[in-house]
Amino acid sequence: MRSDGLLIVISGPAGAGKGTVVQELVKDENIRLSISSTTRAPRGKEQNGVEYNFLSKEEFEGLIAENGFYEYAQYVGNYYGTPKKPVEQWRSEGRDVIFEIEVQGCRKMREILPGCISIFIMPPSLEILEARLRGRGTETEEVIKKRMARAKEELAIAEEYDYVVVNDKLEDCVAEVREIIAANRTKA
Repeated sequence: MRSDGLLIVISGPAGAGKGTVVQELVKDENIRLSISSTTRAPRGKEQNGVEYNFLSKEEFEGLIAENGFYEYAQYVGNYYGTPKKPVEQWRSEGRDVIFEIEVQGCRKMREILPGCISIFIMPPSLEILEARLRGRGTETEEVIKKRMARAKEELAIAEEYDYVVVNDKLEDCVAEVREIIAANRTKA
């Protein structure tokens, strides 16, 4: 068994089901989800330490000064970043760590952490993806069109990932991702 846990980046377009796949994976006690930090205020029912680690600007900038993030950025006046400390702790315990991040974030993480495994969750088709987005009932027509345009861009670069897994049936997709993780655990 490897001494350090794996670093696993999971991406895919909105509506592909990556969040649901990740929720299933983290039921395994040896897999943890990296939670990003932000200076923006919580929205709705968001909870500190669940959706994000909510920090003050001063706290965030203190961590920047201490080199406490793998990466961070400012967006619309707020900071967002991937904290190092919990990830390094979990890895030292032999636990695998998942980063559920967007395509552009994956490129950055692969640069920063070249040993990470990247998995792209692909919808079965654009038609099914659009149906899933519409089925949420939470987005306007304009937002759905923007998400579909973005999805086409993201699907075009799926080949950059180490693995591409089609999420046609959730159970099969989760099983395939678990197999990828297990195979990579034995490589070290």
